[in-house]
Amino acid sequence: MSEGRLFEPDVLITEQFVTARRRRSALSSEKRLMLAVLENALDDYQKHVASADRVGRALFAEAAAWIARTTNDDVFSFEHISETLEINPSYFRRGVAAWHKRLLDAPRLTAEAATAESAQLVRATG
Repeated sequence: MSEGRLFEPDVLITEQFVTARRRRSALSSEKRLMLAVLENALDDYQKHVASADRVGRALFAEAAAWIARTTNDDVFSFEHISETLEINPSYFRRGVAAWHKRLLDAPRLTAEAATAESAQLVRATG
């Protein structure tokens, strides 16, 4: 880094990005396909978690069931894909569950904050 410059590029972030990109391109075709299956399931889960339409609910249910299934009897099972990609399946599931819980708690937190705000306003106005 040169002195006197306020803004410097973050070299570490760039290196991490390049390394991650290299690692992804170094994956075999089978692993890239498995990663795409995993990404698609997570995408369906997150996009359709609150779907009101039948198709969206079905996509969510299918993704949730696939992620929850603990059997390793299929090449494209969640367990097999996780193991092949060196992802801890239970850690992944906990992360998805935590994300889902935060999403479900968000409206309640907003309502609680609104209630606290209105109570504060009532006290302030007497």
